[in-house]
Amino acid sequence: MDDQAEFIVKPDPDDPRLTRRVEGIDQDGTPITTSVTVERPLTLFLNGREIVTMMTIGDYPEYLAVGYLVNQNMLLDDDEITAVEYDPDIDVVVVRTARQTNFEDKLKKKTLTSGCAQGTVFGDVMEKFESVTLSDDVRLRTSDLYALVKKINTAPSLYLGAGAIHGCVLCRGDRPLLYVEDVGRHNAVDKIAGYMYLNHMSGEDKVFYTTGRLTSEMVLKTVQMGIPILVSRSGFTAWGVELARKAGLTLVGRARGRRFIALAGEHRIVFDADHAQVEDEPEHMQRKGAR
Repeated sequence: MDDQAEFIVKPDPDDPRLTRRVEGIDQDGTPITTSVTVERPLTLFLNGREIVTMMTIGDYPEYLAVGYLVNQNMLLDDDEITAVEYDPDIDVVVVRTARQTNFEDKLKKKTLTSGCAQGTVFGDVMEKFESVTLSDDVRLRTSDLYALVKKINTAPSLYLGAGAIHGCVLCRGDRPLLYVEDVGRHNAVDKIAGYMYLNHMSGEDKVFYTTGRLTSEMVLKTVQMGIPILVSRSGFTAWGVELARKAGLTLVGRARGRRFIALAGEHRIVFDADHAQVEDEPEHMQRKGAR
């Protein structure tokens, strides 16, 4: 099977809206033309009230809008979305629900986090975090992990073509299901959360992969989505590790080629791969991983 056929959602690096060709010079003073990632504002409304303006690459705005509201606990599991309306001419997306939400109380408790472009979490996020029980039935086989990393790293993406972007992938076993990118890692997470919410997709048997750092925000959002395993090609923060251990989340970082480090939830890892059969990551990809 073609690996790219496995993705339900995947990046489209050929979309002319997402990159721009820019002229400059290189380290030798030689004129060059290179691709750069485009970012644009997207303003989110919930039931007629403006919530936030996000800087985003502009693809999958409906998933981003719904996922943002879900991860901020402004949409609950029993809320009924009656419409998601996107107007590309004015860069606005409106989410409408059957009943009034409690977003005004949420906005009063907003705090800034360390996420790129100042992602936000709210004061009651920890309450939901502490109530989640992650599945202990799923296992992360190292053979699946190595296969996932290879498929993701070789998939066509804006990251490979232009850089300056984060990627997140929802996986099951050795199959990547949803692959999205954005200028902020929290936006990429929210796109996946939005797809899961709109399609009633459970996270209990899934693996979440990110190119970004394993921060507290990444751990919180992964746990909120009910996903028991979080993997990154990047490193950890101390609070991210502490929260992962508290939630029973399997936390795997620095996953490049045949290498990785697990700092929480090690009991879900099954070491079934023969390292001699695993290709290490090319040097140029290792350099790109340091971001």
